[in-house]
Amino acid sequence: MDNRDEVSAFLKSRRAKITPEQAGLPAYGQRRVPGLRRAEVAMLAGVSVEYYTRLERGNLGGVSESVLDALAKALRLDDTERDHLHALARAANTGPPRVRRRPKAPTVRPSVLRIIDGLHDQPAYVRNNRMDILAANPLSRALYGEVLEQKPANTCRYAFLDPRAARFFPEWERVARDAVGALRVEVAKSPYDRELSNLIGELSTRSDAFRTLWGSHDVHAFADGIKRFHHPVVGEMELVHESLDLPGDEGLSITIHSADPGTPAADALQLLASWAAGQDRVSAVMQDDTEN
Repeated sequence: MDNRDEVSAFLKSRRAKITPEQAGLPAYGQRRVPGLRRAEVAMLAGVSVEYYTRLERGNLGGVSESVLDALAKALRLDDTERDHLHALARAANTGPPRVRRRPKAPTVRPSVLRIIDGLHDQPAYVRNNRMDILAANPLSRALYGEVLEQKPANTCRYAFLDPRAARFFPEWERVARDAVGALRVEVAKSPYDRELSNLIGELSTRSDAFRTLWGSHDVHAFADGIKRFHHPVVGEMELVHESLDLPGDEGLSITIHSADPGTPAADALQLLASWAAGQDRVSAVMQDDTEN
C-alpha cells in the first residue's frame, strides 16, 4: 500500500464533501470541482496554501498532532476519520519495516475461547483485522454457517463474492459500506500487511461493488449497533452487536450479538440454538454409525 496515495486520496475526498456554506465561508466565483478549494482548507486550518498542498500530495512526514487536529477540524472529520488521519500520519513517519518478516498466524488464547463458548445464548466470534473469523461459539456457527463454509472464513469476502449475502444481510448496502470502511481503517494502521493488501486486491478485481466503495475513501469503526439477518432456517432477526478489542492480541477482537428478552429476535435465537443442537445430535449419530 502506498501511504502517500492513501493520504492524498483521503484528504481530497474529505475536501470534496464540504460546501463553503457548511464551512461558514461565502460561496463566490465559478467552482470547477465540488467542495472547498485548497486555499479555503488552508485558511480554516491556519496553515499556508503551500503547506496544505504538500499535505494533500500525501506528505504527512513530520506533521505535528496540533496541525492534524486543526486539519481535522477544518475538514469537519468525525472521530473515526480523525483517528484515521492520525494513523496515516503515524505510518508516514514510521515508514516500511527494514526487514519484512512473515507474520505469525494469529492464535486465539484458550481463555478467550472459554469466554465465547460460555455465551450459550449469544452468538460470539473472534476476528482479525482482515475480517477472518478465527473462532466462533456454537450459536455463532449456526448463525454464520454460510460464511464459515469458506476457508478461511471471511465476512468481507462473503459479503462481496457470495450471491447469498444479499439475502442473508437484508441491509446489504450498509453492511458492505461498513465493511469497506473498516478495511480502509486497517490499511492506515497496517499499510505493509501483505495479506491485507492481497484481500483488497482480490475484492477489487472480482467485485465492482467493492471497487466503487473502496474508491470513496470512507472509513468506519466497528463498535456497537444493530444488524439485521435473514437466516435460512429461522428467518429474519434484528440483533444488537458489540465489538471489543482484545488487549494484548493486536488486531483481534470479539464480536457478540444479542437480543432484548421477550423480543421476536430473542425467540429466533432460541429457535436457532435448538436447531443447532439438533444438527449436532444428528452429526454425532452419523459419526457413531460410521465408526461402528
